[in-house]
Amino acid sequence: MSYAVEPWQLRWQGLSVDHLHQTESTFALSNGHIGMRGSLDEGEPRGLPGTYLNGFYEEHQLPYGEGGYGYPEAGQTVVNVTDGKIIRLLVEDEPLDMRYGNAVEHERTLDFRSGTLRRRTVWESPTGRRVIVRSERLVSFTQRAVAAIRYEVEPMDDLQLVVQSDLLANEPTKSRSNDPRVAAALDSPLVNDFTMAEKSRAVLCHHTRVSGLRMAAAMDHEFDVDGVDIRTEIRAEDDLARFTAAVDVPAGGCLKLTKYIAYGWSGQRSTPALRAQVEAALAGACQTGWEGLLQEQRVFLDDFWEVADIEIDGDDQLQQAIRFALFHILQAGARGESRAIAGKGLTGPGYDGHAFWDTEMFVLPVLTYTVPDAARDALRWRHSTLDKARERAKVLGLKGAAFPWRSINGAECSAYWPAGTAAFHVSGDVAYATQQYLNATGDRDFDRCEATEILVATARLWLSLGHHDPHDGFRIDGVTGPDEYSAIVDNNVYTNLIAQQNLWAAADAAERNPCDATEEEIAAWRRAADAMSIPYDEMLQVHPQADNFTKHAEWDFENTPQEKYPLLLHFPYFDLYRRQVIKQADLVLAMHVRGDAFTEDEKARNFAYYEARTVRDSSLSAGTQAVLAAEVGHLGLAYDYLVEAAFTDLHDLHDNVTNGLHMASLAGAWTALVAGFGGMRDHGGELTFAPRLPEDLTRFSFRMSFRGTRISVDVCESGATYRIVDGTELTTRHHGEPITITADTPVTMPIPKAPGLERPKSPFGREPRRH
Repeated sequence: MSYAVEPWQLRWQGLSVDHLHQTESTFALSNGHIGMRGSLDEGEPRGLPGTYLNGFYEEHQLPYGEGGYGYPEAGQTVVNVTDGKIIRLLVEDEPLDMRYGNAVEHERTLDFRSGTLRRRTVWESPTGRRVIVRSERLVSFTQRAVAAIRYEVEPMDDLQLVVQSDLLANEPTKSRSNDPRVAAALDSPLVNDFTMAEKSRAVLCHHTRVSGLRMAAAMDHEFDVDGVDIRTEIRAEDDLARFTAAVDVPAGGCLKLTKYIAYGWSGQRSTPALRAQVEAALAGACQTGWEGLLQEQRVFLDDFWEVADIEIDGDDQLQQAIRFALFHILQAGARGESRAIAGKGLTGPGYDGHAFWDTEMFVLPVLTYTVPDAARDALRWRHSTLDKARERAKVLGLKGAAFPWRSINGAECSAYWPAGTAAFHVSGDVAYATQQYLNATGDRDFDRCEATEILVATARLWLSLGHHDPHDGFRIDGVTGPDEYSAIVDNNVYTNLIAQQNLWAAADAAERNPCDATEEEIAAWRRAADAMSIPYDEMLQVHPQADNFTKHAEWDFENTPQEKYPLLLHFPYFDLYRRQVIKQADLVLAMHVRGDAFTEDEKARNFAYYEARTVRDSSLSAGTQAVLAAEVGHLGLAYDYLVEAAFTDLHDLHDNVTNGLHMASLAGAWTALVAGFGGMRDHGGELTFAPRLPEDLTRFSFRMSFRGTRISVDVCESGATYRIVDGTELTTRHHGEPITITADTPVTMPIPKAPGLERPKSPFGREPRRH
C-alpha cells in the first residue's frame, strides 16, 4: 500500500490499519493555530488521535538524576485538546467501523489546491447493507478559529441512518512518554469549566491543571435531507457533547451534514470570554457557509501557489513530494500569529510540541520568500518572549537575551544541558532570521518596533559570552553548535559566523533606529565582529568544525552496523564527542548561510572533508548537504540529498512519522531545490542566483517574492529564464553577472558548466537514500 503519484494531491487507496499512524500525520490539516491529525471521521480505528491548539500546553517537572545550577525546572508538553472531528454513522443500528463488514472501496485524498482532506468509502455492513460515505474536512486559512466538515451518506437501499457528531475532551490515548511525570500530566489534562448544549450547538470549556490555560471548543450543524423528517437531540456533559440525528433515507437519496467547529484558548481571558469568542467564530462560519469556506480556502491557496509553486519535469514522485512539503510548511505557519512554529508543526505530539532553532534556520526562509507575513508573525513570537530570554541569560550570568533550545511559551524546557543551554547559536539564529526577513521585505515598521530590539538583545549576549584573546581575536568558548555529536566546544565556526553577522546587524540597526545602545557599545560590537576567531587547519587546508575538531580520532564507520544508527541510541555521548563523527550538517550549514565568509576552493575542500564524516542521524541534514553539494558541483549527490529530504516523511525514513511530520526536513526540500539547484543566495541583503540542472531532471522552475516583487526562475538545459510574475522590476545576479528583469522583458541566461569534481566519499553505509 502506498500513495498514488499525482502532482497536486496525496491519495491513499484502500484501508491499511497498520499505516494509520503514518497517514494521520501526512493527512493532517492545520492553519498554524488549529491542528487536526488525519484520523478517520469515526474516530476508530486509529493510530494516534490528536487535535492541537498552537501554544496550548501542560507543565510537568523535568527529570534530573542530579540537579545543578541553572537547570530548567518545568517542562512543557502539547495537549491533545477537545476533538471535534468525530462523526459516527449507524446504518440500521450497525456502526460503520472500517474493521468490520466490508470496505468495498475506500480512499482518502489531501488536496493541495483546495486545502481539504476528502474521503470516499463504499461500505457494506456485516448484514449486507451498503452505503456510500463522502466527507471533506478543512481547517480554515481565512477564519483562523474555524474548522468544518461536510459529511454525506448515500444509501443503496431504503435505510435508517443515525449520525452522531461529538466534541470529546480527554480522549484516551496510549502514553507516548517513558517519563511517568509526562504521562501523568497528559492523563486527562483538561478540567471542565462549562458545558452548554442547545438545538444543534454545543460548547465545552476546560482548563489545564498545572499551566492553568483555558480553552473552549464549540460545534454547530446544518442538515440537508430532501423532504424527510429528521429527529435530532443534543446533550452535553463534562467531557462530551453529542449531537444526534436519525433519519430514514430512501435508496438513491442523500443525507448531508455540515459540521462547523470553533476553538479558542487563553492564559488570561475568562471562561465566559472564551465561550463568547468561539460562539462568535461559529456564527461567522455559519454565515459564510460550507461553500463560502471552500471558496475562501481556494482563493487563499491560489495566491500562495502563485508565489510559491515549484514545477519539476522528469520526476513525478519528487514533484508531488515538493508540493506536499510546501503545503505543510504553509499549514504550519499561515495563521500562527505570534505563536511558535513547532518542530512537528501541529501534525503530531513529537518533540512534545516544542519549537527549536529549526524554525528560524529552515522554516522561516521558506516563509520569508513566499508568505512573508507568516515569517514576521513567527519572529514576533520570539520578540514577545524576550523577557524570558533576558531572564535566562541573567540566570546564566550573561547579558542580553539567551533564547531557549526548546520551548512552547518561550521559557527553556530542555533537560539536557550540553545540547540545550550550551547551544547559544539559537540566539544568533533568531537574529539571522530577523535580518533575513528585513532584507527580503524592507519592513520598516517591524525594523523599528521589533527587529532592532531582537538584534540588540542578542548582540549583548555574544559580547558577554565571548572574549578578546591576543592569540586569535574574539573567541566564543564552551558552546554547542548545530552538530549534536559535538558539545561544549570552543570557537564553533557556525556559532562564531552567525554571531559575527548578528553583531554587525545589531550595530547597523542601532544606528538606524533610536534605542538604548550607546556609541561605545555599538563600537564594541563592531570590534568583536571584525576580530571574530574563525579557526583553520593549515595542514589539512580545511576549517575545523570547532577548535581541534580535525585532531580528534576518526570514527570506525566500516565496523558500525546499520542497526547501530542513530548512534546516540547505541553509543555513549562521551565517545561521540571525542571523535570526528557528525550527526548533522554544521560547518556545511555555515557555508550555506555565511557563504560570503568562504572562498570557492575552501567550500569544495570543506564539503568533501565533512561529507565523509556526516552520518545524518538528524532529518535536518540532507537539505543543507544538497545545497553545498550543488554549489561546489556535485550535482548527482545534491539530487540524492534533495530526494532524501523530500521523502523523509512520505517514506518515513526515520521511522517516527507517527509522531508528526518534520517541518525542517520539509523546508529542507525547498531549500535543496531553490538554494541548491537554483543557487539562490541573499548574503548582505543582495538576492543572487546560480542555477544548475541535475541530470535526473529535464527542467525545474520555482517562484518567490523579494521586496514585494514576485518572480519565477525557469531552469532547463539551454539556460535559465527569469520572469516577473507580479511587480515591475528586479535587479539581481546570475552566476555573478548583473541582470535586470522587467514586467515586459524576461531575461534568459546561459548556465556555465559545473566543475568536474570526483564525487566525495560518504561514511560507509550512510550514503543518501534514493527513491
